[in-house]
Order: sequence, then structure tokens, then C-alpha cells
Amino acid sequence: MDEPRDDIQPLLELVDASNPPVGGLDRKLLDTFPGLVVRKDLTKGLKQNAVVPTYVLEYLLGQHCATDDPTTMKSGLESVQRILAKHYVHRNQAALVRSTIKEKGRHKVIDKLTVDLNDKGGFYEAEFTNLGISKVPVADDFVRRYPKLLVGGIWCIIDVVYEVPVEPKASPWTIETLKPIQVAKVDFEEFLAARRQFTTEEWMDVLMQSVGFNPEMFSRRGKLLTLIRLIPYCERNYNLIELGPKGTGKSHIYAEFSPHGMLISGAEISVAKLFVNNSSGKIGLVGYWDCVSFDEFAGKDKKVDKSLVDILKNYMANRSFSRGIEQLSAEASMVFMGNTKKSVAYMLKHSHFFDQLPDKYIDSAFLDRLHAYNPGWEVSPVRGELFTGGYGFIVDYIAEILKHLRSEDFTGAYKDHFEITSEVSIRDQTGFEKTFSGLMKIIHPHGEARAEEIRELLHFSMECRRRVREHILRIDDTFKRHDFIFRPLDGSAPVTVITPEEIQYPAFSAPRLMPKLEELPPEEREPGSDLATSQPERAVGPIAEGGHVVVPENSKGWSYRRLFADHLKGASRITVRDPYVRLFFQARNLMEFLQMVHDLVDEGDEVAVHLVTQSDPDSCVKQEENLNQLVATFTGSRVSFSWEFDHSPNFHARNITTDTGWKITMDRGLDIFQKYESGPFSLEQSMQEARLTRGVEVTYLRP
Repeated sequence: MDEPRDDIQPLLELVDASNPPVGGLDRKLLDTFPGLVVRKDLTKGLKQNAVVPTYVLEYLLGQHCATDDPTTMKSGLESVQRILAKHYVHRNQAALVRSTIKEKGRHKVIDKLTVDLNDKGGFYEAEFTNLGISKVPVADDFVRRYPKLLVGGIWCIIDVVYEVPVEPKASPWTIETLKPIQVAKVDFEEFLAARRQFTTEEWMDVLMQSVGFNPEMFSRRGKLLTLIRLIPYCERNYNLIELGPKGTGKSHIYAEFSPHGMLISGAEISVAKLFVNNSSGKIGLVGYWDCVSFDEFAGKDKKVDKSLVDILKNYMANRSFSRGIEQLSAEASMVFMGNTKKSVAYMLKHSHFFDQLPDKYIDSAFLDRLHAYNPGWEVSPVRGELFTGGYGFIVDYIAEILKHLRSEDFTGAYKDHFEITSEVSIRDQTGFEKTFSGLMKIIHPHGEARAEEIRELLHFSMECRRRVREHILRIDDTFKRHDFIFRPLDGSAPVTVITPEEIQYPAFSAPRLMPKLEELPPEEREPGSDLATSQPERAVGPIAEGGHVVVPENSKGWSYRRLFADHLKGASRITVRDPYVRLFFQARNLMEFLQMVHDLVDEGDEVAVHLVTQSDPDSCVKQEENLNQLVATFTGSRVSFSWEFDHSPNFHARNITTDTGWKITMDRGLDIFQKYESGPFSLEQSMQEARLTRGVEVTYLRP
């Protein structure tokens, strides 16, 4: 056996380091889907050495490394390494590979193949993306079996033959065999039976790991913001837009997740490429791919063909386009991605969320065809700790499952539990129902979801469509304003759906049509009711005489000062009761709270802050060390800090009390922020308002 190359040695060492038995979710996944899962850190490690789509690597890993046995895994890794080393064509080694084919007479290569018709000769010719050869004859049978060769090309394992031709103008290259790199067969009924073995939470984590992310680093909402990106693969003619800051992984799923998707640059879009070339009659991308994604779609300086916008509008609304006098239809979903340069607050105050698009796309008729707007500003920037080292589906397997689900329909699955009670347009209803259907297919493909799970997906889907509608209204005042309200059929209070940014920045949001709080029935005025907590005026501070604040999950602009400062001013003693000030990040949260209190105290005065917490049996020594360090840090300052352990087994409540009479209860204590990237130049580290929040509720009481 050949010695493993140095570039995979770290992966072999990684396998050695993980010799302890695999347990938990990974074990369950391996046992339930044998041969269909791989360790995602192996994919990531191999990918650093080969510029090849993820589904190509995982196709090979699935054949050789779909196991948790270290010996088999190491042997499989070495096999995959040899296959890539021997057959994958690097562009800078193309001449050497061509020479190898010439000397041997034939050689198997892994490359992306694109085919075109030679109009004059009446035959098909192929172009190898990396090998650098073109006009290679292709048998008609290959083109009939794999029509995507004609549009965008596909990755294949190809037997290439070299023979000096008799005719000088003929190609010396021929293709003997051609096999697309795809999973051969998927049993959908077996998939559904296996899905039933997982809880909803487990399944969402499986999907997160399958797209390469560590689910522990994402909130529940953060997972939905990621999984919505899969809908274009399982929902026909679904139109999604995601705009947000750079580096949030918007194009990750569309670039390499599925062999049924095509990612192109927004600058490369043309009518001929996307729909049909009228001179040749050749159908464009929408006729062959399940999902067509446009990267770098935003940009004011980009030139846009107005006729393309008009054809897009018709296709996105009616699924059809014309070729001369012939009307054609297609099922490709559309995804538009781009970067925003302004903050959410700035866009709300001065413009709208479509502001960064080229002017010709800021067309209310075009924008109204979008089914959902995924808020990219809520997605954490991609960094190393977000990637998983656990197991996930071979992406080509889950891609085939999603393709099968395109024929299913879950748009009305919510109607057994909820009804839409507000007046909404047909496009609004189509938009949130298609999003809901897609999320049901992804998370509950067996259709077995509890009422509260359906409610969660319906609420999220309506929010994503509301974001489209609200910002069209800023562009075109001929559109009618209305609310998004659904009512549970069990008789409980109606739910008015608004977006997190409307709650966060009510001063910059448009007026709403819903009734005032005092006009609601008494049961709907309670702080815990959906309608009451969705009122912007009840979701922001300061609150002078008590009340309830709901901090939306995945929002920004929140801080300890915003939540607590008005209630702590004037206090001389503050007691914080929180049983979970144990780990380093929890002690750091306490440090920031103490800094905030310090800033509230006048020079020459002092406030005593006392913490009551519980001991962590796993790291009590380090916990005490951190707390004592805080005592030392604030000694001699305006804050006198002390702490004690409460060993009561019933100690669960988290609250802050003051000697001025305030009691502030927090369901998460001071742990209101998601994990964030730290470092000397991290805005999140220096400013709480720049961090994404966890879902938090705070209640202010004063006897």
C-alpha cells in the first residue's frame, strides 16, 4: 500500500484522536442510516486539498468511509486520497494528465464535463473544465441519459481514450465511459421510517450537521434561518432572497450542497443563459436545474437587462416563459443573494431592505414575486467553531431526498390547527404557504408534527413574507397595507406576526393596522399573550412602572444597560440570584453587568452587588477562582462585589432585586447573548448591542 500523503496526515491523526466510541446523536444516525453518513470534518479536511464540490468528495467518502470504525475509516481515507491523487484533475497539472492519457492510451479522470451541439456537424462535443481539452466527441446516448451536460455541466468519472486520428482535423480524444457522481438509489419509504426514530430537535441537529454546521452553536431560530436555504431544493418554483453582511455563508449551500443546483454570479445573468436562446432554440438553466442561485445579486453599479427583469417577473409568477411563439414552463426555484452595506436600523430609517439591489430590480412587481426574505443580518459570520466534527448525511443522499419531496405538497398542513384571520393578498398567502410547505418537508417529511411545531413554522413563514410586503410598501404606495394574523382553532388568542426588526426599532417601522392594546379582550392584554408581546411599545424599554419585555431571538441592539439601567439607578444594594454563573462565559457576562453598574454610580458613591449562585461539581475550583478574581478586580472601585453559594436543590429562579424595591426576573439570567467571535477587533466583544440575542423574557415588578 502506498504511504499516505502528508496533506491527509492530519485527518488520519484526527481519526486516531477520536477512537472513543461514538455516542449520542452521531451513534443514532449511524445506526439508523447505515452507509449514508460521513464525518463532516473529514470532508472539510479533504476539501482543503482539492477544489472539488462537497457532493463529489462525499460521494467518494460515502463509498469508503461511511463508518465509525477507526481502522476502516483510515483505510477509506487513504483510498479516497489515492483516487483523488490519481484521477482528480488539478488545473495546474492538466498537461501532465493529458500526457498520462497519451502514454497509457486511456485513463480515468474526475472532472466537470460540459457538452454542446456542433450545429454544422450534427453531433455533440464535450469540454473538460480542468483538463483543458474541448471539442471531444460525445455519444448521443450520454446526452440523452444526462441532459444536464448541456446546461452548466456536471461532475463525472470519465474514461478518456487517446488515439492519433486518421483525419488530421479529428479529435484524438474520445470518451469511452461516463458516470455522473451521484447516489445511485434512494428508498424514500425507508427514509421516512428512519426519520420517525428522531425527535424534531434531533432531526434539526442532523440537518445542521449534514450541511456542515455544529448545531450547538446555533439557536433554534438560527437553525431555521439556515434550513430555509434548503427549501428551493424541495419546493418547486420557490423564490427566496437573502441579503445581509459579507461572510455569513449565504452561498455555501447553493455552491456545493446538491448536484441539482446551479450557482452563478449575478453579473453573468442573461435571458439566453437563464431561459432560452432564441437564435438556437436552446433551453436555459431553468429547464434543467431544480435551483438556480444568483450570487452577488446586489450592487447599484451592476448593469441589468430590463427585458430579463420582465421575463423573470413572468416566470416567477406563472412558471412560464416563451420561445418565439411557443410557451414553455419549468420548475426551477430562484434564489437571490447579495451583501448589504448598511445597518438594519439605517435601512429602516432611511430606505428599505431592497436598497442595495440594482435599480431595475427595485420593481414592486418583481419583488412581490418573492416568497420569503431571509434576514441575512441575523446569521453569524462563518468562523471555524461553527463547523461540525460530527456525522451528517452524505450531501448527495439528502439532495436526492429533497428532490423527491418536490412532488409532495404541505401548503395546507397548518389548516387543521390554525386559520388565517387577516386579509392577505393571494401572493402573500402563496408566499408564506410555500415557505411553510418547504420547512415541513425538510423538518417533518412524514407530516407528523405537533400543533406547537406547526405554529412555529407558520409564524416563521409568515414573518419572512411580511418582510417582503413591508418593504414593498416603502417602494410602492399603491400596495395595500395589512397585518398577518392567524388564530388557533382551539380557541386561544390570535397571533399577530411581525418581524423582529419591527419590534427592535418601532420608531422606524411603519404604522400597523392591528387594534390598540386597550381595545383587546382582557385575556389578550396579559403580558404573556402573543398579541400583547407582539406590540412594539411593550417590547422596548425603558419601563418606568413595571412591565414585561420580550427580547426576540437573533436580534441586535440589546444590552444590559437597555434592560436594567433605569431600574438599578439609585440603588445602594443589588442582589443577583442565578444558579448558573459557573462557566467562563457566564463569569464574563457577570463582569459586564458589574461594569454597567459601575458606570451608573456617581463618583464618590458605592453600590454593593451580591451574587447568589450554585457550585458547579465539574469545575468548582475554576468557578471559585473566577468569582474571587471579580472580587479582586472591583475592590476599591464604585462597586463592591461579593458572592456566596446556595446549596438548595430547589434553587432555579433567576432574578435581580434592589433595595429600592425592584425585582427583575429573567428566564435566562444574564445569559442573553449568543456566542460570538472574540478578538481585539471584534465589535461584538466591545459592544453588547452588536451581538445576536437568545430568546429572553424579562419582567419588572415593584410592590
